[in-house]
Amino acid sequence: MLYTVLIVDTVTVAFTHWRIAPVYLAVYAPLLLCLFCTARLALWLRLRRRTLSDDEIARRLRTTVWMVAAVGVAFTAWAMSLYRYGDAYTRSHIAFYLAMTVIGCIFCLMHMRLAALLLAGIVIVPFTFFFASTHNPVFIAMAVNVFLVAVVMVLVLLFYYRDFTSLVESQVQLRAQHAETQRLSDENFRLANLDGLTNLPNRRRFFADLDHQLMPLQGQARAPGSLAIGVIDLDGFKRINDLYGHAFGDRVLEETGRRFAAQVTPQVSVARIGGDEFGLTVVGATAYRQLLDLGDTLCAAIERSYVLPEGAARLSASIGFANFPEAGETTTQLVERAYYALHFAQAHRRGGTVIFSPEHETQIRHLSKVEACLRSADFEREITLHFQPIFDTGLHEIMAFEALARWTSPVLGVVAPSMFIPVAERCDLIHALTEVLLRKALDAARSWPEAVRISFNLSARDLNVPGALHRVIRTTLASGVAPHRIDFEITETALIQDFGQARIALESLKKLGARISLDDFGTGFSSLNSVHRLPIDKVKVDGSFVAGIEREPTARAIVKSIVELCENLGLACVIEGVETRAQANALRELGATVMQGHLFGKPVPAGQVLDTYVREPLLSRLGRD
Repeated sequence: MLYTVLIVDTVTVAFTHWRIAPVYLAVYAPLLLCLFCTARLALWLRLRRRTLSDDEIARRLRTTVWMVAAVGVAFTAWAMSLYRYGDAYTRSHIAFYLAMTVIGCIFCLMHMRLAALLLAGIVIVPFTFFFASTHNPVFIAMAVNVFLVAVVMVLVLLFYYRDFTSLVESQVQLRAQHAETQRLSDENFRLANLDGLTNLPNRRRFFADLDHQLMPLQGQARAPGSLAIGVIDLDGFKRINDLYGHAFGDRVLEETGRRFAAQVTPQVSVARIGGDEFGLTVVGATAYRQLLDLGDTLCAAIERSYVLPEGAARLSASIGFANFPEAGETTTQLVERAYYALHFAQAHRRGGTVIFSPEHETQIRHLSKVEACLRSADFEREITLHFQPIFDTGLHEIMAFEALARWTSPVLGVVAPSMFIPVAERCDLIHALTEVLLRKALDAARSWPEAVRISFNLSARDLNVPGALHRVIRTTLASGVAPHRIDFEITETALIQDFGQARIALESLKKLGARISLDDFGTGFSSLNSVHRLPIDKVKVDGSFVAGIEREPTARAIVKSIVELCENLGLACVIEGVETRAQANALRELGATVMQGHLFGKPVPAGQVLDTYVREPLLSRLGRD
C-alpha cells in the first residue's frame, strides 16, 4: 500500500506540472521515482510467497529503514523543487501532496516505529520550515496544522507501537509456551512409548504398532508372509540377577537393548515387552528361511559374552515366531502363538528359534481339551499314584519310593504327567492337585517300613505362590507320616522363576524335618549356584547323562564330576534313568551307588508296592548281581 500511495500521488503531481515545469522535473524525475516504487512493490509481492528466516527478516527490516529515509529525502526534494513553478493552485497541490503523502506513509509504517519516525522527521520538519518561510498566511497555517497533526500522529504511533510490541511479545511468549507444551507432550509421548532402561519401544508401543499394522490387513485379501511377530526370552537371565544382583542385571539388559537396536531395519523392529522378554515385528521378509536366519542372527548377538565393569556373563536367547495370517489374524492370536512357539523352543530347542506351525496348532487344541477335562476332573477318583523304587546298590536295599502322578480321564483316557502337570500349573489347578497327590502319597507311605522314605515332587508354583506352601505343610502334618521320612523334590525351573521365594519355602520345609532333593540336576542353568545356596540334601542326576555312559567318555566325565561334587558337599547323589546292568556297573565304577530306573523296578500302583518290592526278594538279588 505504501508504494501504491507514492505512485498515485506522484503521478497526479507530475500531471499538473508537466507543462509548466522543466521536463526533467515534470517527467524524468517522477518516472524514476515511480519505477523505483514499482520495483519495490514487485519484490514485496514475490517475497510474500516465501518463508523467511528470522535473520533474513531482521536484515530486510534494517534495509527498509534506510530506504525509507532515502525515499523521504528524494520525494520531498522533488516536490519542493516544483513549488516555484505554476500558480497558487499548483503550489497548494504541492503542499497538499507532501502533507497527505507523508501522513499516508506514516500510517503504512506504523508497525515499523523507527522508519515512521524517521520519515516524519525528514518530511514534516522541512515542510514546516519551508512553508512557514513563504510569508503566506494560508501556507503558514497549513504548516502549523500539518506540524500539529504530525505531532499527534507521532504520539499515536508511539502508543500504538507500545501496544503492538506488547502484542508481539505476548504472541512470542505464547508461541514459546506452545512450543514448550508441545515439547513436553512429545517427551511424555516418548516416555510413555519408550522403555527407560533399553531405550527400545515398550510393551504399549509394541502392541499399538502391531494393531496399526494389522488394521489395513483385516477383511482384505491377505498374502501369506506379509507380517510376522516374534517373542524373545533371555535364557538364564534370572540366574544373572540371583548371582550378581539387579543392578548388574539392568546393565545386561541395557547392553541387550543396544545389541537388538543394531539389528533394527525398516523391516524389523524390536521392543522390550517384559522383564527379560522382547517383541519382534517383521514386515515383508517373513519366509520360513528368512525368519530362521533372523533368529540365528539375534541369538548370536545375545550369545556374545557380556563384559561389564562389574563382571562378565553369558546368555542365550530362545525365539518364537508367528506368521500372519497362518498363525492368527488378530493381535491376541499372533501373540499367543508366538509365546507358544517360544515355550516350545525353550522346552525342546533352548537357545534356538521355533516358528509356529500347524502341528503346534494341533497341540494347542489338544492342550485346551486337556485343560477343560482337568477343570471338570474328580481328582479323588481320576488321579492316582504309581511308585518307583530308589535303590542303594551298596546296601542292596530300597531306600525310598518316588511318587509319580497318573491321570485317567473319562474323556481323554490316560494322560501323561508331562502333559497335564504343566496345564495344571498354567490354569492354577496345581495347588488342589498337589494337595490330593501329597495326601495319597503319604497315606501309602504309612504302610511301608519306617526305613523306607517317600519322595514327592513339588511344582514351582507350590513354592512361589503365597499360601500354597502352608497347604503342603498342613497336609504333611495331618498325614501321620514322620516328616524326616519325606523327600520333597524340586526342579531347577522352580528355582529360576523366583530363587528368593523358593529358598524361603525350602527352608520352611527343612525346619519341618523333611529333606530336599534337587531333581533333573545338570539340565538347567543354575545347578552349581542352586547346590551352593539352597538347603539341599540330595541331588538327582538327570537320566539323559546315563544313556550311553558305558561307552561315552564325556558322559562318564560329567557324572563322575557330579558324584565327586556331591561327596565333597556331603550330599546324597541319585542317578536316574538306569535301564541296564552295563549302565549300573559303569556308574558304580564312577562312585555312584544310589540309582533309579527300570532296571531296579518300574512304577507300580500304591496297592502293589509291598507285594512287588518289599516282600519280594527278586529286586535285592538283582541288586547283588
